[in-house]
Amino acid sequence: MFSWRQVFGIGILAFASCSITNAPVNKLLTSDNDTAQYDSDAQYVGDDELYIGLAFSGGGTRASAFSYGVLKALQAATKDDKNPDGLLPSVRLVSGVSGGSVTAAYFGLRGAKGLATYREDFLIQNAEKYMANSILNPLTLVRGLTGGANGRKTFARFLDESLFHKATFADLAKHGYATTWLNASDVANNTPFLFSPETFDALCSDLASLPISEAVSASAAFPLVFSPIVLKAHGTSCDYTEPDWLTAARFNPEATSAMRAYGETLESYRDPEKVKYVKLLDGGITDNFGTTSLSVARAKAQNEYGPLSAKDAVKLKRMLFLVSNAGVQTDFKWTQKIRGPGGMQLAMSIANSAMGSATRVGYDVLRLSLDRWVDDLVAFRCGLSRSKVQQLRGTLKGWDCKDLKMFIGEISFAALDKDTRKQLNQIPTRLRLKTDEVDLVIQAGINAANSNPELNGFLRSLEGYKPEKPTGRIKPRRISSSN
Repeated sequence: MFSWRQVFGIGILAFASCSITNAPVNKLLTSDNDTAQYDSDAQYVGDDELYIGLAFSGGGTRASAFSYGVLKALQAATKDDKNPDGLLPSVRLVSGVSGGSVTAAYFGLRGAKGLATYREDFLIQNAEKYMANSILNPLTLVRGLTGGANGRKTFARFLDESLFHKATFADLAKHGYATTWLNASDVANNTPFLFSPETFDALCSDLASLPISEAVSASAAFPLVFSPIVLKAHGTSCDYTEPDWLTAARFNPEATSAMRAYGETLESYRDPEKVKYVKLLDGGITDNFGTTSLSVARAKAQNEYGPLSAKDAVKLKRMLFLVSNAGVQTDFKWTQKIRGPGGMQLAMSIANSAMGSATRVGYDVLRLSLDRWVDDLVAFRCGLSRSKVQQLRGTLKGWDCKDLKMFIGEISFAALDKDTRKQLNQIPTRLRLKTDEVDLVIQAGINAANSNPELNGFLRSLEGYKPEKPTGRIKPRRISSSN
């Protein structure tokens, strides 16, 4: 006869045997699919004098809807008959994490034209359609505790059916509406993971053939709810030369800690004794804004203007970086009593604490990096000869090496009135929301962007810009109990 403890243990093992595992789908890099041939930089078609970078935070569908509202505000900001998409053609970079990565990837793939169907195709749909998410189901609970309740055949499947239709990173590069960075977390190295050619070169893996849904599902793989997305490190199966910045960072005492950590992560992918499989979870664990990638890109640049080209650097006049933050207010409910938090509430509190800390640090580092970048850009521009300016810019007309302004801002719920914030803070971090919740968040993104001082400062600095009359703020309204 078995004791109750033995029976319980056997039951747990039986459930654990049903745990979800995501087998790696990333292909080995060969001469036929050389990732070096993949160009992640979009073919830019906007005004050469403008550069807009956007970073979309995590927060489930709430974050997807808020970032969509921000894009709609940018589309309307300078819209006219000759320019129906407003500022969107000037968006050169989008970076996304978790729920924000859905919007970033879709905008990168479809551009402004994709906004017309994004609400209907994704935001008001049930993205949890294939997910096991009931905590009352013991199998779901045990799967969560043994690695994750859901695999790629749930959310990634929905993404391919509704948005991406099995598009790959090659498609993302080919269409070229904006340079697109999708961010997850390498939970072994405790570092952000950027789906970039440089990262995949170190893995000896082909990024071009990887489905976009794979990267987005990794970026949104919240612990316990999802099992990690797994990539195979192919080790020494290809010819690999480490980038110059990595070699320099190894011996440079002034290299940033983020750059050194990223370099060490790439080195670990080359060592089979350290990493055979990369385990990826929600990008918000290490950087909920996806801004670390930009800071690292600037830090590893071997010149004053990188990651821009020299030609872009001399043509620019105005730069705008906006962070779309769909984070809700801190939950103080369990601080009103002695007991707690416990169980799932404790796990969520730990995860949210890590994300909140990483978010604040990442944003502060971004501001410092961009401020220094402007100084470096001006120094580079003013150090050029007139003949070199002529060569890079095509003309000396209107040339002023110091005429470069940077605007950096955060768009969040804090810009809205108290009653609206209260309603927004009640919207859960899920992949399925009520339609009126989605619409409230979209309008919140539009209104928060329209009132953002950095965006308005950027607009006022544009030659010929005439602001329209304000359209007003959101009117608080009751959220219905059903769709």
